[in-house]
Amino acid sequence: MNWAKKQNLAGYLFILPNMLGVLTFFVIPALFSLVIMLTDYQYTKPDVQFVGLDNFVRLFQDEVFYVSLKNTALFLASVPVSMMIAFFVALILNRSVYMRGLLRAMYFMPYITSGVAVAFVWMLLFQPTEGPINQLLRSFGVANPPGWLSTMETSMFAIDIIWIWFMLGYNMIIYLAALQEVPTELLEAGKIDGAGTWRTVWSIIFPLVSPTSFLLLITGLIASMKTFGLIEAVTQGGPGSSTTILSLFIYHNAFRYYEMGYASAISWVLFAMIFLITMLQWVAQKRWVHY
Repeated sequence: MNWAKKQNLAGYLFILPNMLGVLTFFVIPALFSLVIMLTDYQYTKPDVQFVGLDNFVRLFQDEVFYVSLKNTALFLASVPVSMMIAFFVALILNRSVYMRGLLRAMYFMPYITSGVAVAFVWMLLFQPTEGPINQLLRSFGVANPPGWLSTMETSMFAIDIIWIWFMLGYNMIIYLAALQEVPTELLEAGKIDGAGTWRTVWSIIFPLVSPTSFLLLITGLIASMKTFGLIEAVTQGGPGSSTTILSLFIYHNAFRYYEMGYASAISWVLFAMIFLITMLQWVAQKRWVHY
């Protein structure tokens, strides 16, 4: 065996454990769900019957499915908001500000904190009667502050606030890395030409970090559509179905009602939506991403 083949063999051996994990925990379950989505398979039901597309017919007649679609859309709206805030925070922390290193660590810390711990902290903050947020609002003269997680009208917006805060640090760190690659010559040329701060940000900095924005947008939307633990810990999809997004809808049908066939059909609909959104972003990025 020559040197090149030995190197290739060594490379395959290094990636073998990872590929076995992907095959075992992703590929095989995905293929299994592709089969059982055409059946009425349930944990508690001994016989499995082929039902064809009945699960999809049931899905598109399910009111909770449309509620979860609306909630998912509201949840996805938090991604660009978090990116926008993170971009401006990164602009500030990219300058020589006091305790810059500590501030960067503080902004990033929520992202590496346990999601369950984050959930319980925000449940205390959003407590409608004695929570610090509503106490602060009352001190500013708001007589009837929102119920936040306790009402169907405001619960999804409260979840969005938590997610924006949670993702802010990660987005900020990625933007900081991109901002440090912006050529100082271009910034100096803009200053010589009379460009102010906002013109410099809009016409020079933002186009140069647009590939980073595209990366954060596409990964952020995918991560948001798959989010489960945070919402399950905070509201379990309630009150009612007001915070049930598609990933939670799948979990409830699979492990609360044991309808694996129906849950598999929903999961493939979710996969189709993620694929479609990704392709639309890939086409649209040609208009605003500058490499």
